[in-house]
Amino acid sequence: MAKTKAVPSFDEVLAKLGNEKFDVAAAGEGSNRVAGAYRVSKYGAAAEIAPGAKGSPARLLTKPGWLLGGEIAQLVDRGYQKFVKTSRLEIPATADMLRALHKFEAELNEAVGALTLYNEAMGTTSDSYLYDRVAGRE
Repeated sequence: MAKTKAVPSFDEVLAKLGNEKFDVAAAGEGSNRVAGAYRVSKYGAAAEIAPGAKGSPARLLTKPGWLLGGEIAQLVDRGYQKFVKTSRLEIPATADMLRALHKFEAELNEAVGALTLYNEAMGTTSDSYLYDRVAGRE
């Protein structure tokens, strides 16, 4: 008979993240303001989480990204290079950034108990894909 896995509370998830050397702090100002939101960071990457709905201890408010100038940067793939982009700045992503981001995301998913998809487990996925195109053709 299959054993049912106990779902930890949000406070237990925060304690586990703290024990695994994540920096856990109350989330600052931004577009995704939710009561009880926290910013978790490690290796130069960060994400924002909040208490989840029934059956899930936590939910992601902001997809994990590189911490750049105090903002969580979005990963953009332009076909030839990946970039990290905030509302004010865009810089090329280095291999070290991508490795750290991938490691952070894997550890965060494990600590929160989130589902890990195959394509995400194999490498870093981008938030958007903006390839060079001829103007007017799509």
